[in-house]
Amino acid sequence: MASQKVCYYEVLLIKREATQDEIKTAFRSLAKKWHPDRNPDNKVEAEEKFKDVAEAYSVLSEPEKRQRYDQYGHAGMSGGGGSPDMHGVSVEDILNQFFGGRAAGGGGGSGSIFDDLFGGGGGGGRGAQEQGESRRFDIEIDLEQAYKGVKKTIEFEREEHCETCKGSGAKPGSKPSTCQYCRGQGSVTRSQGFFVMRTVCPKCTGRGQVIESPCVTCKGGGVQGKTVKTEVKLPAGIENSMRFRLQGMGDAGANGAAYGDLIVIIHVKDHDIFVRKENHILLSIPIPFTMAALGGEVEVPTLEGKAILIIPRATPSGKILKMPGLGMPDVHGYGKGDQMVKVTVDVPKKITPEQEELLRKLALLEKTPVMPHKRSFFTKIKDLFSEE
Repeated sequence: MASQKVCYYEVLLIKREATQDEIKTAFRSLAKKWHPDRNPDNKVEAEEKFKDVAEAYSVLSEPEKRQRYDQYGHAGMSGGGGSPDMHGVSVEDILNQFFGGRAAGGGGGSGSIFDDLFGGGGGGGRGAQEQGESRRFDIEIDLEQAYKGVKKTIEFEREEHCETCKGSGAKPGSKPSTCQYCRGQGSVTRSQGFFVMRTVCPKCTGRGQVIESPCVTCKGGGVQGKTVKTEVKLPAGIENSMRFRLQGMGDAGANGAAYGDLIVIIHVKDHDIFVRKENHILLSIPIPFTMAALGGEVEVPTLEGKAILIIPRATPSGKILKMPGLGMPDVHGYGKGDQMVKVTVDVPKKITPEQEELLRKLALLEKTPVMPHKRSFFTKIKDLFSEE
């Protein structure tokens, strides 16, 4: 991968709590999307993304590697038994490794790499039941909304099945016909020396069918763009970078197949005074030095409003005081964190003559030497040398 690796969960567009079945489904979907043969106009970038997806899957699909990755991140993958660098492996070798297909010999019939990956085989055309692509939507909220939970109405563009042809791409009254070039397989074989490789059919682009009389509305594509609105309910305690998968809210699949999903990614804005750390809220406040010495009460802000914080006697600057249960709610419903308040002793820059007199009396009681008000630093230095 690139010098700065991206989180494997982000590469596969899944949550950290994803099951093995969800990991496998995400990998197959993205492998289909980024296979170089399906991106003839941008093969180089597609191959890089395909290999990123394969590398992420090679780690997250194995429980032991996944546990090590969850604990140590990419650093835990270095050395023996870590994640392989898929960028040094050919696409065909990756397909062989994960799908158990054949890259050579035998004409590549049912059970080959492409059949396994793209769901082919038989005369129905491998593209007939491909689910639509997933889409991504980013939502920005503030900390107060994350604290209480919020409903958001989002608006986005997606591809829907054409209303005229119902997603078939064919003019009403007509039907797509089987592609004669690939005989409905969606892929064709080609020979390279002793090897026989399968590639996407250039005639039907993998659909297995051709449209002689295309729909006038969608021009044979079977889909049309549409602006969609939907409501997303975000739970209390939601964290930054969390992802939600809204099933069936992505793009329409080819040939009238099922819709893909919408991946919603949460971004929580930084707050002016509060800092979130896990489910705790951190806050820093100044207090007078008299309160630090004698103790007292101070009103502080919380995400629920204002609350009273008790300052114990002899509180040193930098002391962290806990306000139990005033932190963030756990997104899974396991109670709340605490608000942790760091107090800093505020020393006034200017004091009145009366305040100075009281402080000097306190210094005498404590037997603390303080600089006289009318005696300068340079005078003290002069006296020091005079004594010598």
